Amino acid sequence: MTPLHPVDLHLLLTRGDQVLMALRANTGYADGQWNLPSGKLEPGEDALTGMIREAREEIGLRLHPSELRLASTVHQRNPSGSTRIGLVFAAPHDPAGHGTPANAEPHKCAAINWFPLTGLPPDTVPYTAACIEAFRAGVPFALNGFPR
Repeated sequence: MTPLHPVDLHLLLTRGDQVLMALRANTGYADGQWNLPSGKLEPGEDALTGMIREAREEIGLRLHPSELRLASTVHQRNPSGSTRIGLVFAAPHDPAGHGTPANAEPHKCAAINWFPLTGLPPDTVPYTAACIEAFRAGVPFALNGFPR
């Protein structure tokens, strides 16, 4: 049997030593926890186009493919045992070029906020924390949720 691993796209938007995060709400997954703006790659879509789409849909930003840098790949194992692949794209926020981040999906997001990269809120989604830690450590690939 060929394994299927959904591909997640995570945006690590930085402003100096801060990262933009969103407070999940009404999704059925990790509601009440902070995560990176993110979403799933759609069938037939390339990862850069998907990341640009997700940034526009979730936080209203206009990104260009040349601004995105693949910072890490995280292979995630959820408590249920299912696995997924997360591509973590980093970009420094450019207000003049990107616009101002806004909560563009209030039906799925209670708030957005900037947090220090070294001081994430305690209610951060573990998958998100692993993505940010991989970025901070300069690790191109990380495992999260797998037994050590």
